[in-house]
Amino acid sequence: MDLAFTNLLIVVAVGFAAPLLLGFAPAVRVPSVVLEIVAGIVVGPSVLGWVSVDAPVTVFSVVGLAFLLFLAGLEIEFPKLRGRVLRLASLGFVVSFAIAIVVGLLLKAGGFVSQPLFVAIVLSATSLGVLVPVLKDAGESGTTFGQLVIAGGTIADFATVILLSLFFSREASSTATKVILLAGLFVAAALISVVILRAEHSIRIGSALRRLQDTTAQIRVRAAFVLLIGLVALAGELGLEVILGAFIAGAIISLIDRDQDMTHPAFRRKLEAAGFGIFIPVFFVTTGVRYDLDALTAQTSTLLHVPIFLAALVLVRGLPALLYRSVIPRERIPVAVLMQATSLPFIVAATQIGLTLNVVTPANAAALIAAGLLSVVFFPAISLILLKRDLKCAESIDDAMTERKDGMVGGMETFEDDTLEVLGASPTAAARPG
Repeated sequence: MDLAFTNLLIVVAVGFAAPLLLGFAPAVRVPSVVLEIVAGIVVGPSVLGWVSVDAPVTVFSVVGLAFLLFLAGLEIEFPKLRGRVLRLASLGFVVSFAIAIVVGLLLKAGGFVSQPLFVAIVLSATSLGVLVPVLKDAGESGTTFGQLVIAGGTIADFATVILLSLFFSREASSTATKVILLAGLFVAAALISVVILRAEHSIRIGSALRRLQDTTAQIRVRAAFVLLIGLVALAGELGLEVILGAFIAGAIISLIDRDQDMTHPAFRRKLEAAGFGIFIPVFFVTTGVRYDLDALTAQTSTLLHVPIFLAALVLVRGLPALLYRSVIPRERIPVAVLMQATSLPFIVAATQIGLTLNVVTPANAAALIAAGLLSVVFFPAISLILLKRDLKCAESIDDAMTERKDGMVGGMETFEDDTLEVLGASPTAAARPG
């Protein structure tokens, strides 16, 4: 094949420049993915026309999408999915999806969309990869509040990927067939997990892995890549969406990677380096290149879809956060609302599938992505401000309580001294026996 890499060069250069520019302005707390998509729009056919999506760009972009969902699955913290947190997060998603169905039907009745179920699934997701750094920066990832938000985002990510594969796969025809194929994929994933666990417990294999993991073999990274591509290929052969196979591959590693001896502490960082350093930026920049800006701006009525979809995100994912009132302070509810309504990567992936299946128009796909961009730009930033304000209020209350307690102790000591003086005894003498 006679391949040209000029388009790919521009795409990777944009992927390099976007976070670098943000690095020069650390006060601007905008995820680089936003700038990557916007820059892709600028260099793409919609504005400058410098880049077109050819074979090399397509291959890197598809692998980037798979890696993105793979790392999303890797974000799942299974130990935290238990007890009351799991029950509340699960109930929250059930309520969220019920609201999404109603919103989808209302949007169809208003002539905004044609496939309410597809829109409902798209609106039900949460960008866990965007929220986790925000929670960590705020020191909230280990609190009950942080665990609820992370659990809610985890369940939303997992459920929406499954629902999208179940109802909008490109090859399987009937829902019953899809359910059977989906069950087959999960059985295969379970068997693979058992095989990997047994291999990990083999002394001989474990010794070989430790010996090769930090050499040029990078054996654990290669094994993870085999698992990723293997489940993606299996999902494709079964007629399911490749994003489901990628997500399950990440979830498997998250579930079985419990190395108590920390013999490979850099394993996940290596995977993130491969994904976010090479493939995922290409996917996001290519999303911008493919973005149909003309479809969004052709009519004023289409532009109105953006705030409508943004409000729908808040309603669908934010309203169920009211269920958390029994376990988190009332002041944290608005923060949970905004955080759970933050969504972009799944919207981008889902709209690409929707365009292929003709279940979403180019205008609505562009409006949904625009709404997702706005949610990622504003919601985490506002959430961080609210969290910091809440922490300052809590610290002020603690300081006031400490001062009041110190004042009460000092007052009691003064009262005791005055009493002893009235009785004609000094505090020192009173302290002596007899």
